[in-house]
Amino acid sequence: MADLARITEIVEAEVKALGFELVRVILFGKTEVGDEEHTLQIMAERPETGQLVLEDCAALSHRISDRIDDLEDRGIVLIEEAYRLEVSSPGIDRPLTRFRDYAGWAGHEAKLQLVKPVDGNRKSLHGELAGTEGDATILFDDRKSGRLSFTLADIHSAKLVLTDRLIAASRPQDMTGADEIEDEDALEDIRPEDIQALQQQED
Repeated sequence: MADLARITEIVEAEVKALGFELVRVILFGKTEVGDEEHTLQIMAERPETGQLVLEDCAALSHRISDRIDDLEDRGIVLIEEAYRLEVSSPGIDRPLTRFRDYAGWAGHEAKLQLVKPVDGNRKSLHGELAGTEGDATILFDDRKSGRLSFTLADIHSAKLVLTDRLIAASRPQDMTGADEIEDEDALEDIRPEDIQALQQQED
């Protein structure tokens, strides 16, 4: 089974080497009419802009590919079976994957998917980020349930909702950074049973 924590550790080192910050790593796949498609998705950003331009995505994609190729040449195979590598910027309606995201984007609309239900049988929440408390508590004003609090471990996935307020608050975006780099030859293999996802975003 693919060790996603180890993959993330290796990817994050390459991300930091270029002066970027890692937002998310996901390993997923799907099967359609017998055809399997697997993807290692890397999302990163420049700390000063909150995005990557096209050239950044290309540089990071090549660096990660070269690193994993080097490991495979030394007999260290992180993932088996074919898949493609995708590198992208998080975009304006970004996923919220780090504790600091919930403080940094306080006051903005978001959707959350919880690990366990609250307020009866609800896992899907829609409301406004209300900041954080201490080192672990996330505050959220849900439209139906009012003020709720969670830890990061309680949240399966979360993302900002694209609103006029969010657009106005976001730094100017270079549209060349909206493109996604795909490298289908970068990595060779992944087992179907290795498919995992961290913080998979769902509307």
